[in-house]
Amino acid sequence: MAVQSGKDLLIKVDLVGDGQFATVAGLRATRISFNAETVDVTSLDSVGGWRELLAGAGIKSASISGAGVFRDANTDERARQIFFDAEVPSFQVVIPSFGIVQGKFQITAIEYSGTYNGEATYDMSLASAGALTFTAI
Repeated sequence: MAVQSGKDLLIKVDLVGDGQFATVAGLRATRISFNAETVDVTSLDSVGGWRELLAGAGIKSASISGAGVFRDANTDERARQIFFDAEVPSFQVVIPSFGIVQGKFQITAIEYSGTYNGEATYDMSLASAGALTFTAI
């Protein structure tokens, strides 16, 4: 796989629940993390005292974060609505030359900031809220 441009890692939101996704406006930095908790089943019988993990157990989760410039676009308005209404809509994360991760996410934080002689910016954090699907590109 060739080197990819960071601007191609996109976070998209289903604006009205119809399966049509729009890129969240103004983002300049995005990140997705996948996590899997382990279940330790080590016992006195474990060979050589090595830790043993229970396959397929534990909680899987994903988190998304993004930072960018405030654009006051439809997607900005939708993100605010999702947060204040505590909704859990579908999001997509497009990972260039890899695939698309899709599923329900809750926006857990939105932070707005700005400086006197600079642009208004925002940071957003999301947590997975159900099973995710992956579609290879």
